[in-house]
Amino acid sequence: MYIGIAGNIGSGKTSLTKILCDRYGWEVYYENESDNPYLSDFYNDMSRWSFNMQILFFVRRFRALQKLLWSNITVVQDRTIYEDAYIFADNLFHMGLMQKRDYDTYKELYRTMENFIRRPDLLIYLRASVPTLLKQIKKRNREYEQNISPEYLQYLNERYENWIAKYKGDHLIIDVDGVDYVNDKEAEEKIVNIIASEISRINI
Repeated sequence: MYIGIAGNIGSGKTSLTKILCDRYGWEVYYENESDNPYLSDFYNDMSRWSFNMQILFFVRRFRALQKLLWSNITVVQDRTIYEDAYIFADNLFHMGLMQKRDYDTYKELYRTMENFIRRPDLLIYLRASVPTLLKQIKKRNREYEQNISPEYLQYLNERYENWIAKYKGDHLIIDVDGVDYVNDKEAEEKIVNIIASEISRINI
């Protein structure tokens, strides 16, 4: 299977991905932000670096997807390629942080490569409020994330909700406000059991 974990910045995607892969021995593709040379510059000057950053994220995620297409194992992906196009690039454009010509170029690239993209067998969307996202962002203390504004996160949340409402494919929505599946074993078991049940339903 190909399982995609979707959610806003700080929603707990990486933690859930690790829990699932440790539990079941599945392969994992993490979103490696630390080696994106544009990320720090982007958070300091979004309008200047938005196009560069989004193109690099998109290309790397597309390359990872091509490997998944030829895989006969279960893989969990931390953030999907759809989020790049329908959430982050779209949000940057509508916030005036990406020029129209850059956005049009990005969308043209996405439409060209869309036919080579495999939809996840199960998409798991982690829904979180802005206070929860800010709390998690502060807790993990990544320097380049400390300037992220509540308004930016709210805009992203709105786009996530619009996207998931129209998503065509098997998906599971998990509300993570007040749910600490990293430090609370009972909460972890509950989340894992919900996901396991959904996977069983799909595989019937």
